[in-house]
Amino acid sequence: MSAQLTGVADAGAQVRAVRCGRGMSLRTLARSLEVSPATLSQIENGRARLSPERLARIAAVLDVPVAEILRADPDAVVLPAAPDPVTPPWREYGPLDFDPVLHAALDEFLDVGYHGATVRGIAARAGLSVAGLYHYYAGKQQLLVRIMDYTMTDLLSRASAARDEGRDSVERFSLLVENLALFHTHRAALGFVGAAEKRSLDADNGHRIAGRRTAQQRMVDEAVADAVRAAAAAATARLFPGFPIDVPLDVNVSQDAGKHA
Repeated sequence: MSAQLTGVADAGAQVRAVRCGRGMSLRTLARSLEVSPATLSQIENGRARLSPERLARIAAVLDVPVAEILRADPDAVVLPAAPDPVTPPWREYGPLDFDPVLHAALDEFLDVGYHGATVRGIAARAGLSVAGLYHYYAGKQQLLVRIMDYTMTDLLSRASAARDEGRDSVERFSLLVENLALFHTHRAALGFVGAAEKRSLDADNGHRIAGRRTAQQRMVDEAVADAVRAAAAAATARLFPGFPIDVPLDVNVSQDAGKHA
């Protein structure tokens, strides 16, 4: 098999091309191979030897034949895979898992807005030529979509982890609120771009991202409704000991409050 390799650098670049084409992050593949992300990065960038045995293992994890990796065009457009969702502990925040182009795009959108941003400006911030940027991304829209997807994946996964720690409805609501406060403190730039540029998304992406924002809102709404039902049941039990408690599951707090306004 080693005779088939087109060279260490090319083989690594081919692995990267297939990995990204399969939508797998470097970190996920490294974890499956039981190596560090730094080791895999060195392989993909031609700075570490790729043995036939490791190539076979990579092919198995990516669920492709070895020959498909060896046939891959290392110079083809390679789109960076979406970052992995965050895992608990949900209160901890590290640096953004962004490549240099995404970092540059985020800074550009913050400074001049999506419509004021240019590919040339983003490329300059990233230290790339315009052609070099287009090697990785199709344009501003794809950069904005990647930032929005990362934002919602990060927020939703943290929210789920926070909610699952709650021992009762009130604590679940409190933890969801705490998560939102922490997220918008530590990820203020993402939150700002997400709110300011949601109308800059094309129709399909706008609809998809809006659905993810709605999912976050529903988590909070459901926690509020659960807490209201629990409070109503507790109040009934205190006022009318032994009285059967049957709180409607579809209780609407805002409508009920409106009736008594």
